[in-house]
Amino acid sequence: MTTAMGASAWAATASFANDGGVTNWQLGYQDSVTEVMDDITWFNSFTLVIITVITLFVLALLVYVSVKFRASSNPVPSRTSHNTMIEVVWTVVPILILVVIAIPSFRLLYKQLDIPEYQMTVKATGYQWYWGYEYTDEDMGGLFFDSYMVGDATNAERDLAARQEVAEERGVPLAEVPRLLAVDNEMVVPVDTTVRLQVTAADVIHAFAMPSMGLKIDAIPGRLNETWFRARETGVYYGQCSELCGNLHAFMPLAIRVVSVEQYQQWASAAQDDLGDANKQLMASIAAEKDKKLAAKSGGEQTSVAAN
Repeated sequence: MTTAMGASAWAATASFANDGGVTNWQLGYQDSVTEVMDDITWFNSFTLVIITVITLFVLALLVYVSVKFRASSNPVPSRTSHNTMIEVVWTVVPILILVVIAIPSFRLLYKQLDIPEYQMTVKATGYQWYWGYEYTDEDMGGLFFDSYMVGDATNAERDLAARQEVAEERGVPLAEVPRLLAVDNEMVVPVDTTVRLQVTAADVIHAFAMPSMGLKIDAIPGRLNETWFRARETGVYYGQCSELCGNLHAFMPLAIRVVSVEQYQQWASAAQDDLGDANKQLMASIAAEKDKKLAAKSGGEQTSVAAN
């Protein structure tokens, strides 16, 4: 029984990884859904090229020096102690390289910290060991809820059973309730909307990190840090606390569900009265939208086959 459940859990995780753009042994970041993450991905590739060129140059120089100036070829070693041109070059070139790296780096840092005109605000508070979300806009009626990880990290059978139960309630496959990442209440935001994210903590230092959105900001008790994001694609995106905050640090994941503006408005209105019911309505709306897209795609394929 345990073996079968473990195999099912592994298969579900593997399925989720493939669907979410995360695979074993992959290189690079998760798929970007924000402009900031686009820039982070570009800057990573840009610096990788520079580092690769420097590494290859140093390797070639080492090989050249080892061969040309080996003892058998130079029984009498050179007594040269200074070379003005070489000393100028190895001082100026690293400075120029750092300047080339610094310009896009400072631009990216400014873009992350300079919050543009925003349409809504969400406050995220880190606790030991879960997250709380507060929608602070006036039309949200002070909506606040906690977000706990789904499952039991200490027991494989209980973990799988808990995730299976949540999957059935939401009407989704188990792969969409990933181990150590799925939560009971997700942060819900509309697509193509600039969100100001305020982050703090109630006990110890945490960190809010969402890789696909390029978000990583400390949650510090007594301090309110701010950042922003604008997701251009609907879906659910996962992150984790990235600041060691205690023995359950690994079990306080983040989940942001990006939905259409219409779906968000319906959810926001219903959530102020009953969050659980609002989440059920939202999942039903998402499922209906998926079915509609599949039906349209199937109809298009049948039409194409008939035409051929």
